Amino acid sequence: MNPQWQEFLNTHGASMAGDHVMDFGDSSAELQAASNSNVLADLSHLGLLQIDGADATTFLQGQVTNDVSQLSGSNSHYAGYCTAKGRLLALFLVFAHHDHLRLQLNGALMESVMKRLKMYVLRSKVSISDVSDSIIRLGLAGKHSTEALQQLFSSVPQQAHELISHENATLLRLPNAMANSTPRYEIFTTPEHAQAIWLQLKQGAVPAGAASWEWLEIQAGIPDIEPATQEAFVPQMVNLDALGGINFKKGCYTGQEIVARTHYLGKVKRRTQLAHIAASEAPKPGDDIFSVDGNEPVGKLVRVATAPQGGF
Repeated sequence: MNPQWQEFLNTHGASMAGDHVMDFGDSSAELQAASNSNVLADLSHLGLLQIDGADATTFLQGQVTNDVSQLSGSNSHYAGYCTAKGRLLALFLVFAHHDHLRLQLNGALMESVMKRLKMYVLRSKVSISDVSDSIIRLGLAGKHSTEALQQLFSSVPQQAHELISHENATLLRLPNAMANSTPRYEIFTTPEHAQAIWLQLKQGAVPAGAASWEWLEIQAGIPDIEPATQEAFVPQMVNLDALGGINFKKGCYTGQEIVARTHYLGKVKRRTQLAHIAASEAPKPGDDIFSVDGNEPVGKLVRVATAPQGGF
């Protein structure tokens, strides 16, 4: 995490664990606010890669499931990063910004994914860098979040995946795969501008830790891949096709044959569903799911968060 930004968050009550803001003093109240009010979250626990160079688009086209040539600087999309067997190594939220391509992913995968991508650069005019600390990312969600942003910015994205750049920040409207999900935005800015934006948005939103944002992501139907679930799923198992994260008309990429065969010839036997688990101990992504009367697993947990009503 950017040291200047971390110091600011600490002075405003953040409880930290590495790059994660655990909470701002009352995680239960923050979860309740996430379900019925506006919340403001720091997203430094997510990793952000930047792809530069004359061959950046061509290079990334051969690596991910979606068509990065369609990124114009005013939109984003999801994309999967697969093994040759079509198994997911990571999920990216991808967008173009000026002359760069940026990929946001689970922060725990940053080192391994960046190392793997660099293996395939070869002679391409491409550089890959970690910009997680130099670009501050804030999450704002709630039924009045649009109005809150309109108080600060001359234009606010209205459609899912719409991206608008301003002088001091870039705004992204995050998608919701589930009906009636809370409007959510991500704000990308510099450490110099982040503090003022946070203080202004805080006037109409409850500061919340990463756990509250994780719950909002799940309520929106957004999956994730983390170390425990790498290579556990083909993209369709986590509904990446339903999220517009697979382009079946683009050229070849690693794992493309398996992903395309599943789409055109096969049938996806498992799909990701939203569920509530009434338990006192937190289950973990990658845990097997069993039927009440069965000894064989019938599924696997993709993403888990504490629920405002209790359980997970």
